Formats: sequence, structure tokens, C-alpha cells
Amino acid sequence: MIKKKFTPKRTICKVTFRVPMDWASREVSVVGDFNEWDTEANKLEAKSGAWETTLRLTPQTEYRFRYLLDGEHWANDDSADGYASNPYGTEDSLLTIGN
Repeated sequence: MIKKKFTPKRTICKVTFRVPMDWASREVSVVGDFNEWDTEANKLEAKSGAWETTLRLTPQTEYRFRYLLDGEHWANDDSADGYASNPYGTEDSLLTIGN
């Protein structure tokens, strides 16, 4: 699940990424254009029965991203704004932050 919340001046969008706890047993990372696909940059924390983190992202931007589960498996977000093919023969999730 993805939740977007703009700051009052709409210069930043706080995006919360949340996936079910049963998707992974050890760790989940959100990896994408916003962190140069760094698998260590944005790990989700176990909170209230789910994995969750909030990032501050720039409006009027579209980002590609995926989740890395337990350092082994890639997954897309069911609530992504869309999907796009990638060079690896799979798809990336799309996150569009309007204004």
C-alpha cells in the first residue's frame, strides 16, 4: 500500500510504503530511482503487523521502484500508480507524485 501526503506548501510529498508482514521473514527494502536502486538505503521497519517506511519525495515526478524481500526476491506494489517494463524482463512499479 502506498500513502501520499503533501507538506502544506506542497514542496515535498511524504510517501509511506507499507507491505504485509508475511511478504518477508527478515527484511524489506524499497529500492528505486529515488535512492539510485541502493538496496541498503531504505529498509522498512516492522510496525503494527506490516513492513513500513516513509520517504520525502519531490512532487511532479514519476519514480520506478520495487521491493526487495529478504535480500532475495523482488516484488511490485499492488497499489502502484502503474507498471513499466524493465531491462530484466520483468516490470517495475510506478509512483507518480502530482502537484
